Amino acid sequence: MKFLSTLLLSTSILLLTAFNSAYSSEATGSGISFAVLGDAEPKPKAEFPHMAQAVADINTLTPQLNLQFVLGVGDIAHKGTLLQYEQATPVLQALQLPFYPIMGNEEYGSTPERFLTFANKWNQGKTTIDSIRYTLEFEQVALVLASPDFSRDFNDEGIAWLKNEVSRLAPKPVLLVVHGAQQGVFKENADKGISHPGFVSEVLNQPNVRAVISGDLHMDMPRVKHSLQLNGVHYLHIPALERTKIPDESQHTPMYRVFHVQADGTVVVDTYQNGNLTPLAPYQYRFTL
Repeated sequence: MKFLSTLLLSTSILLLTAFNSAYSSEATGSGISFAVLGDAEPKPKAEFPHMAQAVADINTLTPQLNLQFVLGVGDIAHKGTLLQYEQATPVLQALQLPFYPIMGNEEYGSTPERFLTFANKWNQGKTTIDSIRYTLEFEQVALVLASPDFSRDFNDEGIAWLKNEVSRLAPKPVLLVVHGAQQGVFKENADKGISHPGFVSEVLNQPNVRAVISGDLHMDMPRVKHSLQLNGVHYLHIPALERTKIPDESQHTPMYRVFHVQADGTVVVDTYQNGNLTPLAPYQYRFTL
């Protein structure tokens, strides 16, 4: 418990430690671009072919799109097993960019200590992840990455951290990265998600929260409403890489998303299907910081 409390008190990781290259000046002067990987947690076998393809695609796209880093929305290791963590490691180590993941409900099949150990193995020195909650702060925007406290939900302490962090960053716009959005946002499974009332009343109701980036639901993008605005906040679903659950399991289309935060405050969200280096026009989403 002492270890977990220490993690929850950690406030931020500044990207100055991650960008010891030309990415630093480019990120502050011309906007930022980053990719986001969704859930993996394959079963029954601990195999990650679609995640491997997404990693290869992102590496290829990095020079063209000036990608600076990659986010992960949780649930890489099914039930947090050592086998799944180990099998995912060489796949994620192939990423050329720093990788910033959070925990999902699956990682709570094990411990935060195991998650952090492997998060740093995946990065191989490209960056250091020393907390299950942290902030990446840029000139135009901040990304607040918050693992749940249990399952996919937050307790009072977690909500207090989020509230204080968003308030600390104000008036800077915040993109909030969580494993699952709050219940009711995605109608395809409205009962699943964050249930703590403070997530809306104390966190999302702060005026500088612009978007919530989440996974968890394993939704098939072609058959669901994956991007929407609700009460002034934009919600962007990140599809699962290894398997689809919603609306059913009959069709799986592995995809990942790329965010471009432009210098004028426009955010362009593109969606890529594995193996196709051209974004899929029907799934593009735009909003303004």
